[in-house]
Amino acid sequence: MHAPGIWGIIVVAVVVLLLFGRGKISGMMGEVASGIKAFQKGMREEDKPAPRLDATAQVDAREPEKKDV
Repeated sequence: MHAPGIWGIIVVAVVVLLLFGRGKISGMMGEVASGIKAFQKGMREEDKPAPRLDATAQVDAREPEKKDV
């Protein structure tokens, strides 16, 4: 099977533009770009070490007092 020629690609591009319109395609590409940016931000935040918890913190493990009503 052969690869599509330049005219086939142009016809497909025109059909896509007619079906979706220019506004929808640009809006969709903006959403894709914001998703990529959010993914990259998440990857940068993952590289940072997590804050360490203080192991000497006092914990009150007693049950709360019950009040008679």
